[in-house]
Amino acid sequence: MQASDKVLAMNFGDIYPLYVKKVERKGRTAADVLQVVTWLTGYSVAEIQTLQMCECSLAEFFNQAPALNPNRKLLRGRICGIKVEEMAPGTMQEIRFMDKLVDDVAKGKAWSKIFPA
Repeated sequence: MQASDKVLAMNFGDIYPLYVKKVERKGRTAADVLQVVTWLTGYSVAEIQTLQMCECSLAEFFNQAPALNPNRKLLRGRICGIKVEEMAPGTMQEIRFMDKLVDDVAKGKAWSKIFPA
């Protein structure tokens, strides 16, 4: 199994609390994580809370997303040493977009700098 296959199979409910812990260590809040994830995916807050309790893989989470934000394609920067804008389109790129948004929140960036126009 390739590393990307392992990432795609990870449970969203296991990953989400790690995002929250990451931003809380840096002085941000769980609500900040909800804001970027709802912006990215089109899920409602209630849907994200439900998905945290389900056995939903990251692949399923993104493949079933109600409305991926078209402006996500304007995100720029590196995650794990790879430029997100240069990744092949697909679910791994979507996961890295989410990673990038959470990283920017954790770094304390202003909302105007986090969300591309």
